[in-house]
Amino acid sequence: MTMLIPKHFTWWYWLAADLLLLYGLAGGEWGFAPVIALCAAQALHFIVRERSLSAFPVQVRVSYLGLLLFGLWEYGHFIYWIQLAGTSAMVLADYCPLARFLSLMPWNRRESFSWKLLVRTFLSRPVRGCILQGLPPA
Repeated sequence: MTMLIPKHFTWWYWLAADLLLLYGLAGGEWGFAPVIALCAAQALHFIVRERSLSAFPVQVRVSYLGLLLFGLWEYGHFIYWIQLAGTSAMVLADYCPLARFLSLMPWNRRESFSWKLLVRTFLSRPVRGCILQGLPPA
């Protein structure tokens, strides 16, 4: 029996972020600093790799980091629970709600916004790689 190990390094980033977020939510001694540091490093890694702030993988990571920073605000702490659910979905099922949400932004889509696009975006099967290329046709 062979164990299935995801091969893409980005999965490991998200697994580590998920575990560190869980650590922070469980009241870990260092709080959310470890997950923020990891996600800042991941965002920098992708900015250097993609050589563009507008590249979709960079948008996802910078947005995720922004949400982590928002969570530091006393009234924003709830966002960590939403991020835990979304990151867990990413790690367990290759379903990234944040990437799907970002794919609906005007600068990322090629078709007009509609309820049909919204439903198709969030209810389509999980995809390996970028949701922008993985959505089923209209």
